[in-house]
Amino acid sequence: MPIRFRFRLIPFVVTVLLVALGIALAQWQTRRGDQKQLIETTLLQRQVEPTLDFNAAIRAAPAPDVDQLEYRRLAVRGEFIPAWPVYLDNRPLNGVAGFYVLMPFKIAASDDYVLVARGWLPRDPADRTRLPSYPTPAGTVEMEGLARRDFGHVLQLGDAGPLRPGAILQNLSVNDFAAASKLKLQPFVIEQTSNAEDHLLRDWPRPSLGIERHRGYAFQWYALAVMALIFFVVTGFRRGTKNSNKPAGQQSG
Repeated sequence: MPIRFRFRLIPFVVTVLLVALGIALAQWQTRRGDQKQLIETTLLQRQVEPTLDFNAAIRAAPAPDVDQLEYRRLAVRGEFIPAWPVYLDNRPLNGVAGFYVLMPFKIAASDDYVLVARGWLPRDPADRTRLPSYPTPAGTVEMEGLARRDFGHVLQLGDAGPLRPGAILQNLSVNDFAAASKLKLQPFVIEQTSNAEDHLLRDWPRPSLGIERHRGYAFQWYALAVMALIFFVVTGFRRGTKNSNKPAGQQSG
């Protein structure tokens, strides 16, 4: 029995599109996994470095290199500015909806400030705008935390609204906060890790979280591309075989 392949244009085009889509999405997931693997490697390297006294560092280099600071543990002396809190929404913790409490921190013996994520608060299920109270340390304190380039980005739902003290936002950049508050901010943020007895939770998500998930998604998209190609080839041979078995007068062109 002769084995023939019957080429069909429309299935061929669909197969090419599915293969291209599968490869493109697989490569995107692979790149995301590689990015998070690089973050994990950097985290592990900088975890063994001693905590950096940022007050001394800023005196030596007023314009710090964010690439060198990111994921470093910092100790900063200064005072919180409780008149300018803002809250990042859509930041769940252990499945509970809540906010990150953000507040500027004036660096001692300097006119510079740094934006600090102080911790997490649960959201009131009945009234999104009602926030539980939390104390703010008064006067000069020493605070420790992890330097981050930003607070991450979540899907923006609706208009952001005006940036003002007490605003509830979904995303925030350092530049936007500096423009609204008129404060001279450092070009990075700090996730506070030191305890301040302020009722805020500081179980920060690891920025490299999800490496294996991205690897798994990449495998699935590559598998889709392979399956689409195999399906096209197998069905083509089947149709070719069926047509070859028909009497000559019944075969269509």
